[in-house]
Amino acid sequence: MKYFTIGVFVLVAAFVSITFADGEKYTSKYDNLDIDNILQNDRLLNNYIACVKGVGKCTAEGEELKKHANEALNNCCEKCTDKQKEIIKKVYKHLIEKRQDLVKDLREKFDPNSEYEEKCKGKFDIADK
Repeated sequence: MKYFTIGVFVLVAAFVSITFADGEKYTSKYDNLDIDNILQNDRLLNNYIACVKGVGKCTAEGEELKKHANEALNNCCEKCTDKQKEIIKKVYKHLIEKRQDLVKDLREKFDPNSEYEEKCKGKFDIADK
């Protein structure tokens, strides 16, 4: 792909914005989330995506993910910590390289007109693919 895929951004923004602090940044409480475990486990990854898309059951954590996804998308994760931005890059790379099916699903759900894609693609220093 030759552009930042917003579907990936939505998923990651949801992961990194589980709880919003009153300050300027999202809480760092989940900065040490084992994202590698989630990415390597199709069942976990698919469950998180189904939850965020509103088509699957959510754990309490998943509900929080879904609740904050739109805000994080709307502000291109401006309130994310540096660690959370690194997580975004990792998830982007993984999904683009290994799970194009999920990228397509997320894009159709959250950014069918590439509105946020254009707005956010330069914010993460991710090379076009």
